[in-house]
Amino acid sequence: MGPMDRQPPGGTDQPAAADGSLSCYRHPGREANIRCTRCDRPICPECMINASVGFQCPDCVRQGSGTGHGPAANQPRTVAGGSITADPRLVTKILLGINVAVYLAVLARGTTLVDELMLLGRATTHYGGPLEGVAEGQWYRLVTSMFLHQEVWHIAFNMLGLWWLGGPLEGALGRARYLTLYMISGLAGSALTYWLSAPVQGSLGASGAIFGLLGATAVLMRRLNYDMRPVFALLAVNLVITFNPWGGIAWQAHVGGLIAGTLIAIGMVHAPRERRALVQYGTCALVLAAVIFVVVARTAALT
Repeated sequence: MGPMDRQPPGGTDQPAAADGSLSCYRHPGREANIRCTRCDRPICPECMINASVGFQCPDCVRQGSGTGHGPAANQPRTVAGGSITADPRLVTKILLGINVAVYLAVLARGTTLVDELMLLGRATTHYGGPLEGVAEGQWYRLVTSMFLHQEVWHIAFNMLGLWWLGGPLEGALGRARYLTLYMISGLAGSALTYWLSAPVQGSLGASGAIFGLLGATAVLMRRLNYDMRPVFALLAVNLVITFNPWGGIAWQAHVGGLIAGTLIAIGMVHAPRERRALVQYGTCALVLAAVIFVVVARTAALT
């Protein structure tokens, strides 16, 4: 029997994914292009644990936890070096819950809360009224606008994207890296919108962060040698929607989030193991520094 004909422990066959490819042994129907280096079972990104050579499945890691090589050698790690957790979608669920909670608050309070939290460069509340916006020191708008939605279709579309893209990414990167990716991508979208949009133009939504997740997904799939056509098709559809002739969409947030998410993901999944922390933290710091520079420069131009 050749290497490709090996059966998983216990003699059970692996189900095939919908397209006929191998399916993860823990998640039937989910495509798996990587095999565990110990048992040869196909595993998806959520089940991949970094080993000294290649990746191992959670079962093999648990079985080897008492081999006497020390806790550091057997500590489960994601493809980016994060810790394996019992619930790989916990941060995604929390982010989704925050977005929904803010949306419900908007329904309860109406446009008053939207005016207080949306991204606004510099404007007046009414003719002759006081100036307000990021340029006036209301920096929090760069963050609060990331969790703010007004229409039900808007939050529904973004939350579907968060769930579909965020869950696998959180499992592959680990909680801390995933949250960092999400927040900096959203801030990059806010910063580019603040820089390029008219000061009086309001903006809101999690789209910048979601596009950051989309860019990171493309990087991760390329790193794992997955078929890139589905993510390219999804990206193309979203870019067409972003730049549609009817307007009404803050394309700056989409582009800013996409660029930031792609750059951060490259640093996270391609960092050499011996300098992983330095490269990952350094990449995030550089992108965040660029975001801060854009915000400070735009504020100086408006004041």
